[in-house]
Amino acid sequence: MKLKGVELNGTYKVIYYSTWFEVYNEKDKRIYFESSDDYWAKWEYNEKGKEIYIENSNGFWEKSEYDEKGNRSYYENSRGIIIDERVRELTIEEIEKLLGYKIKIKGERKWKKK
Repeated sequence: MKLKGVELNGTYKVIYYSTWFEVYNEKDKRIYFESSDDYWAKWEYNEKGKEIYIENSNGFWEKSEYDEKGNRSYYENSRGIIIDERVRELTIEEIEKLLGYKIKIKGERKWKKK
């Protein structure tokens, strides 16, 4: 069964009322909602059950990324809001390009004695 771009294969929990219904995945997370006025929304989750994407019939969408501790490190939505707290590793060349000038890293070289 396919509902507004959500492919359903298998058995799902469905809650149905007179004007709307919801579909839940095997982890009891809502993955689809539809109402009698043609409004719909769909959700996606990562393997840890964190919401990573939502989209609805009004054209709104949002996506999120999480770090290894489960904290949201990136958020973006269709209204142009972006929150980026991801930690990135940069090369010296990438840092220089961002700064607009060359850098030199000072430090001591420590020799190991045998």
